[in-house]
Amino acid sequence: MTASLSRPDGLLQQTDYAPVAATSGSRLLLLAGQLAVTPAGERTDADLAGQVHAALRNVATAVTGAGGKVEDIARLTFYVAGWQADLADALWEGTARAQASDGFPSPLPPVTVIGVQTLWRPDLLVEIEAIAALD
Repeated sequence: MTASLSRPDGLLQQTDYAPVAATSGSRLLLLAGQLAVTPAGERTDADLAGQVHAALRNVATAVTGAGGKVEDIARLTFYVAGWQADLADALWEGTARAQASDGFPSPLPPVTVIGVQTLWRPDLLVEIEAIAALD
């Protein structure tokens, strides 16, 4: 079931993501954090925008591999190593690439960005968790 996205009055009104997603799916899909790595564990990109795009591609692969669609994603959590506000443009550039090539909706479902000191390996800049509701 596709997540229905909304922007209720009284919440921050911006365009990158919707603050609320409502679903009616009967199966909840909880994804482990996805990284910008190949199945063999090799890093795909060196820059943040490229890693966001690659990690979202892995999220899409996981959701479709479980029988869902990208539109079924109801929530995304981004863990960004060394987060600072000036990294926002690169993060949104990576999501825009995923929207253009991997079927992610615009706006995105609810997003939370959490800054962390480091990830699994120091060459990885972002890890993305997702929750989807499937029929």
